Amino acid sequence: MALLSSRFDFRIGLLASLSMLAIQLPAIGEESGEEVFRPKPGKFPPLEKAHSYRGELVFVDHATRRGSLRVEGKNAFRRNEPQPFALLPYAIVRYHGAPADLRDIPLGTMLHVRAFLPPDPKISSVPVLPINNKEKKSGYGDPGTAPAENHVLLLEDEMSHCQREGLVWKLKELEIENYQGLIVARREPTEATTAPAQEETFSFDASTRIWRGRERLGISDLVDEGTWPENGKKPLDGQVVQLGITWRPTPGGVFTRFHISDIWLDDTAINRAAQLQAENHKAFIRSRWVPAWIDEVEYGKFGSATVTATLFGGIDDSLYADFTKDAKMLMNPVENTLKHTEGGSAGPTQMSAKGSILEVTKTEEPPLGSSGIQICFATDLITEGIRPPRIVRVRPANWPDVHLPREEYMRDGAASINERFPSPDFFPKY
Repeated sequence: MALLSSRFDFRIGLLASLSMLAIQLPAIGEESGEEVFRPKPGKFPPLEKAHSYRGELVFVDHATRRGSLRVEGKNAFRRNEPQPFALLPYAIVRYHGAPADLRDIPLGTMLHVRAFLPPDPKISSVPVLPINNKEKKSGYGDPGTAPAENHVLLLEDEMSHCQREGLVWKLKELEIENYQGLIVARREPTEATTAPAQEETFSFDASTRIWRGRERLGISDLVDEGTWPENGKKPLDGQVVQLGITWRPTPGGVFTRFHISDIWLDDTAINRAAQLQAENHKAFIRSRWVPAWIDEVEYGKFGSATVTATLFGGIDDSLYADFTKDAKMLMNPVENTLKHTEGGSAGPTQMSAKGSILEVTKTEEPPLGSSGIQICFATDLITEGIRPPRIVRVRPANWPDVHLPREEYMRDGAASINERFPSPDFFPKY
């Protein structure tokens, strides 16, 4: 048993050393001398340096926190090739105005993206593209649909984006026949501004969900009560709503037209949607633990240590409130995909460092990706992988003790290099 344990520790240490070595190597593209920004370990990148775009979610690999987006351009949307993306360890994902995991978002949803070049191209889990790829044209002459900035800091659906930016949709008019048709709407700031409003024409049909108060309605319900006509056009006089936006193939040779999946008619409906999504995500985090990174480690005697870590953002405040001084806590190393490390059949609880929180400090207005909460944690047996600037997951001891599905952890310290650093060859080449 002692021999097996020493081999296990050696494997973890060797792979961790290789990981740190890769981080220190120069990234591809900087040799040209042009200014290139890449996120660095242990630092949250500024949002203003991120590249912004919008795309349809067409594929999700939830276990390794990556997927593909069909990025919006100026020409035929359907012909744009899906572009792989990966979530940064501290990425913020929001759906229906609340924290979310990638698995919560339905395929087809249009998402707003803020992303960066790969922090280290050598261990990127998605294909690495030339740094100026967003300026290039595709085979159909549509630039911007294959950005090299595919490591995501912020991923949000339309409602979440509008709430964060202080925007609403105002419905101008509709045309309907057989419970389907077109709506013209404008996205405008909630505060008065001289900036021009963005007007767009959307499709809708009988599958479009209407949320009013605590009710879920369909198009037929609005027609039956006389709110919308059965056929023809109707002005909507700038009715203020929030929209869920997707894409689906469009008849009539229209190059780009998006589809309304949901309409939230009032604040009660909007808040209800956020509440339901928040509860779903809270249950998820309690079973997977809160991600963080290590800021500092002070080693004591016989394996004891004091660890300082910063909790990542994008989680409901009620979960952060459970991290209090003197509370018992567990900490387990994870990979950049946030996969736990486990040994044999042992779950993360058995493999984690255990101890008590000595201090909790909070920073006002933290950068995106950070919760602004830093914890100081004392353990009598620190485990390999808990050192700056490595990623960990932490949980208060009173949270549920559960084992994870096989695809969400790395066994025996990830003896397979492809499990520790997922290959971008996973994605198709069009």
